[in-house]
Amino acid sequence: MGAAVASCAGPGGTTAGTTGGFTAPANGDITGEVSFAHWRGEDKEVFDQLIKKFVSEYPEVGLTQNISTSNDYNAQGLQKLRGAAIGDAFASFRGSQFSNFTEAGLYTDLTTSDAASQYERDLLAAGRFKDLQLGLPYQVVFPMPLINLDIFDKAGADPAPKDWDGFLGTCESIKTAGVTPISWPGGDVGNGGQLFNCMIVNVAPAEDMCAQIEQGTLKCTDDWFIGMLEQYQQLIPYLQPNSTGTAVEPAQNLFTQGTAAMLATGSYHLAAVRELGAEFPMELIFPNTATSGTPKYEGVYNATFILGVNSGSDNQAAAMEWVNFLSKPENAGYYANETAQHVAVAGVEYTNEDLQKLSPWLSRNTALAPRFQFNNLDVRNAVEASGTAVIAGASPEQAAAEAQKIVDERV
Repeated sequence: MGAAVASCAGPGGTTAGTTGGFTAPANGDITGEVSFAHWRGEDKEVFDQLIKKFVSEYPEVGLTQNISTSNDYNAQGLQKLRGAAIGDAFASFRGSQFSNFTEAGLYTDLTTSDAASQYERDLLAAGRFKDLQLGLPYQVVFPMPLINLDIFDKAGADPAPKDWDGFLGTCESIKTAGVTPISWPGGDVGNGGQLFNCMIVNVAPAEDMCAQIEQGTLKCTDDWFIGMLEQYQQLIPYLQPNSTGTAVEPAQNLFTQGTAAMLATGSYHLAAVRELGAEFPMELIFPNTATSGTPKYEGVYNATFILGVNSGSDNQAAAMEWVNFLSKPENAGYYANETAQHVAVAGVEYTNEDLQKLSPWLSRNTALAPRFQFNNLDVRNAVEASGTAVIAGASPEQAAAEAQKIVDERV
């Protein structure tokens, strides 16, 4: 994984961030009101417990969570956090949001903080700008389909196909057994787009393929991209009806109820499907689109939920202490095991059985999720929507041309 990590450079400009004007959070007494802004509503109760522990150590602090939906946070996060009306401490998505927050000078410099020293260094790149550590990627997730191992066993399906034909063979085995192979929330941009990471990573001609699409040096109308869209087309018989109109909750229910063998989102939904009642053993599967030779990558991962301290906050000392608190191995371990998500903090002990089962993926040759290379969210949505359009019935060539038209307008 470490070999696949690339530094996340922010955009140019004349903001404080691009002129080296980031400063460390202010020191002071650990008192006053702190707002923690993020989008993980499913983690609210876990954070509530951590807040109780934090406040017991710092009784003069009042700490509240300000939670938005992931789509709202992605689209409106900068406007909400600017000026720190909320979000003295906050999380950000890797990629375009981190870059936009950086350009706006929203971060303080955490390079020499106690918190930064607690992390696996190779997993910090997503929160780095030039030689500064502006944010701390808290979560390590795998945006690959979850699988129901009981269904796979009964169907005699291969849970670790080596190439695209093998993956289609796995889907066919499950379909023959009378089960929908894949539950895909194609009606949810954020979750439905995770499949794109798996589809593109082993067919693209460059590791920074999405950055190059945005820059215009690679195009959606290139043969390799159209070939990938043809592979999307081959998935149609294995998806649930109306997959392009399915929201994430119904997709989770199909998987939890055993109606579908795979949930094409990622490991970050482990806790959600357990909460819905799933009792079967789970694993991850990589829809490897390589058609010949040895594939470059065995899967994909993402380092995200990047913790930061707001440069506009009037209570940076207490906000920084909260980030320090979350970054201690015992607290990060509590968060990880209760939410069924791996973390980038070093020295964490995983007691959650699902995390233990998926931990081997931490050491496999996985690529940093490429969809977050896009700095322009309109471009990202257009490129990812080409796959959705194909599944909805458009030809690969037509979907590619429509996507490239939007890219050309934005670049």
